[in-house]
Amino acid sequence: MRCSRCAAEVPADSHHVDCPACGGLLELIALPPGVRGHALRQLFAERRGAVAGRDASGVWRYRELLAACAADVVTFPEGNTPLVHAGSAARWAGCPTLRVKHEGLNPTGSFKDRGMTVGMSHARHLRARAVACASTGNTAASLAAYAALAGIPAFVFIPAGKVATGKLAQALAYGAQTLLVRGDFDACLSLARAAAHELGVYLLNSINPYRLEGQKTIVIEMLEQCGWRPPAWIALPAGNLGNTAAFGMALVAARDAGLIEQLPRLLAVQADGAAPFARAFAAGFASLQRVTPNTVATAINIGDPASYDRAVRSIRETNGVVISVSDDAILEAKAAIDAAGIGCEPASAASVAGVRRMVADGIIAPGEDVVCVLTGHLLKDPDAVVRNPARSNQLHEIDATIDGVRRVMGLD
Repeated sequence: MRCSRCAAEVPADSHHVDCPACGGLLELIALPPGVRGHALRQLFAERRGAVAGRDASGVWRYRELLAACAADVVTFPEGNTPLVHAGSAARWAGCPTLRVKHEGLNPTGSFKDRGMTVGMSHARHLRARAVACASTGNTAASLAAYAALAGIPAFVFIPAGKVATGKLAQALAYGAQTLLVRGDFDACLSLARAAAHELGVYLLNSINPYRLEGQKTIVIEMLEQCGWRPPAWIALPAGNLGNTAAFGMALVAARDAGLIEQLPRLLAVQADGAAPFARAFAAGFASLQRVTPNTVATAINIGDPASYDRAVRSIRETNGVVISVSDDAILEAKAAIDAAGIGCEPASAASVAGVRRMVADGIIAPGEDVVCVLTGHLLKDPDAVVRNPARSNQLHEIDATIDGVRRVMGLD
């Protein structure tokens, strides 16, 4: 592992997830794959038929591009998520060709499982006494499930009163010790990092470089589903910026391995109420100013993103763009995605809301090939549908008579 700030090197088997010299984030340095180009594509394709073991995983199937050990893995399996046309949501966004990569169809309902299989496998390799994370909900659910699978005690730090019930229920159900912290996500992460340093637990937030290795496979699998013809744009929600960093890493790795020739542009989308990355982008990345976050999109309700430096590099390498959209735009996008029969949690919809704004601003052409990543399942936050009846389908309470049905059908 190498520090992204001071370039110090740390053994890959270290318990450290940040640099012991300067506190910067560590990155795994991968060896070039032994096969490249068409041969590597063919190898990936041959593994797709596996029904068990690591080849059945949409993460470990791509292990040649991962700087992580593939022995003794902890897997459900994960990945293998669909890439589908966005249907009526594509028309709503003004981009008829829009497709969505639905990471909400992972085992615990979010993209976090891709990083967690790699991180938890490494934790088991290290014989970690316990694992921990700070979370707005999805990481907690994933860590709790994978820790149970691995037989490792788990602790999750969650901001009290700021996590959707569906996500909190998962952490509890899977057996993690769940600590409700009086503070926001950033306070939870600070506390989790202190616990890692002082109490010897292994931290599995996205600052952990092994987590990002797994999250790279969202893009690698997407590229394979595109026939190795990259879209013009990949849009994603941006909170703690782990995915933004991982996506750039994956695209560069795919190009260097001869899988693709050109890099698509990344579009990182934040909520207006939690937009430190978008503000930094608008100022030429001169600096990052922490904000007090406030958005209905709880999964990206983060004011001091930990993976900022790595994400900046991804945006620069892909000629990417960072924007923010209002909560109203996010909820409207969610309603459009839900009505298309796809469904997602609010934060996921930021990617589609961002594409709509970019089309309206003339930056994305309506006919361009665009893929939006949906990061979490609809049932992660079902209350978001009930709380916003103006944007969702209506409930109809009727008497137990055929006349009641007739009225709803508009036949009276």
